[in-house]
Amino acid sequence: MKKIILVFMAALAISCGDTKKEKEPEMKIGTKVEEAAPAETTDDTVANVTIEGNDQMKYNKSVIRVKAGQKVKLTLKHVGTMDISVMGHNWALLTPDADMAAIGQAAANAKDTDYIPADMTDKIIAHTKMLGGGQSDTIEFDAPAPGTYTFMCTFPGHYALMQGKFIVE
Repeated sequence: MKKIILVFMAALAISCGDTKKEKEPEMKIGTKVEEAAPAETTDDTVANVTIEGNDQMKYNKSVIRVKAGQKVKLTLKHVGTMDISVMGHNWALLTPDADMAAIGQAAANAKDTDYIPADMTDKIIAHTKMLGGGQSDTIEFDAPAPGTYTFMCTFPGHYALMQGKFIVE
């Protein structure tokens, strides 16, 4: 009887070990392989740009590159959940001579115009509308002359963290 139990225990111990090789996924000719889409696609005529703003007052990009004269199709997505009155975001591209701090301070008093100061619109090349959590907006504009420009969020106090460089090559 002891021998039978010993044999049974040995067989049980051996069968518990996993000696199977993990099977590799099979790839057949003609099978499509999915690749992650680039965050920014650019061709000679159109630059498609997507940028996100979140509830931590951050954009997911600090640098955007396009070519001079290109049509820019920019989509801003507010990926947070907070209301526009608490954590609104927009995206504004400034002229080279614009003072970001001056625009940011003036924007704090421009609630009626989506925090775009009416007397400083000549310092803003393009901008999205103000968005709350879960919203998005797409704008189109022609890339300006080669150079480095500043982009920012004009919601009160956000420009200190939500800013970046828009580089036109």
